[in-house]
Amino acid sequence: MITTSEVAVSVTIDNDIYIKGDREGTGNPMARLNWIPADHRVHREQRILNRGSDAQTLQALSPVPVRMVSYGGSRHNISLLIPRSYKEQTLQLLNKGLFGLE
Repeated sequence: MITTSEVAVSVTIDNDIYIKGDREGTGNPMARLNWIPADHRVHREQRILNRGSDAQTLQALSPVPVRMVSYGGSRHNISLLIPRSYKEQTLQLLNKGLFGLE
């Protein structure tokens, strides 16, 4: 998942193997990106959830610290990046807020 703004580009990957190791041997997993003159940060233990209806989804998830929002090709396609520890709570909130399920 990739999101952009006027001052940032955020990217998610699904496997640490893509950032582990570095050519300089420093042990820094972000060393492969050091050629880019920018601040680099790694946030582990995140999950991507795909769900439609953006305003209703975000309202239902107000207690969850959403890290990234990415919109797909239609207004019914939205992906959210959340901390892994919030996965179960997030799914419960979506069920309650979008479908009225307890």
